[in-house]
Amino acid sequence: MGRNEQVIAEVFGWYERFGDSDYIGEPVSQIEHMSQTAERAMAEGFDDEVVLAAFFHDIGHLCVENAEHMGGFGVVSHERLGADYLRRLGFSERLARLVEYHVEAKRYLTFKEPGYYQRLSEASRRTLEYQGGVMTATEAQVFEQDPLCAISLRMREWDEQAKEIWVPVIDLEVLKAKALGVLAF
Repeated sequence: MGRNEQVIAEVFGWYERFGDSDYIGEPVSQIEHMSQTAERAMAEGFDDEVVLAAFFHDIGHLCVENAEHMGGFGVVSHERLGADYLRRLGFSERLARLVEYHVEAKRYLTFKEPGYYQRLSEASRRTLEYQGGVMTATEAQVFEQDPLCAISLRMREWDEQAKEIWVPVIDLEVLKAKALGVLAF
C-alpha cells in the first residue's frame, strides 16, 4: 500500500470507527451529516477539493484524542484541528482552509444576515460562543476579501441543511477515489 492509500485508510478510518456517533445534539450521526454536506457540494457541481472539504469539515471532532470539549457540543477549535490534520496528511491548503473557514462563515453570517442566528440549530448557537462569537465589522471586511469566502458561505449553507434524518449515506468509495485523485498531485 502506497503513502496515498495509507492516508485514505487513515482519514476514512475515523468515519468508519466513529461516524455512527451522535452529531453534537443534532438528529443525525456524524457520518450522515458529513455525507449530506458532500452530496450537496456534488449536486452543485463543485470540484473534488470542495466536495472533500464539505465531507471533512467536521473531522476535527473525530481525529483528536483528549481534546477540550464545548460543553457536550464537540471539540473546541475543531475547524483548526481538522484543517491542520488534513494539511499534515498532504491535502491541499485550499481544502484545509475551506474546512477551517466553515466556522468563520458561521461567525460572518451571524454578523451580516439579520435572522441568521435565529435559524441556527440549538447546537450551533451554543457552539458559537466557543468559536469566537459574532464577527466584528473589521473581521467581516477581511473575510469578504478572502478568495474562498464565497465557497465557504455555500459550504456553511450545506452544513446547516445537512441534518435530515433517513437519508442514505453516500458510497464512501466515491469519496475515497476523489481523495486519492487530489492527493495524487
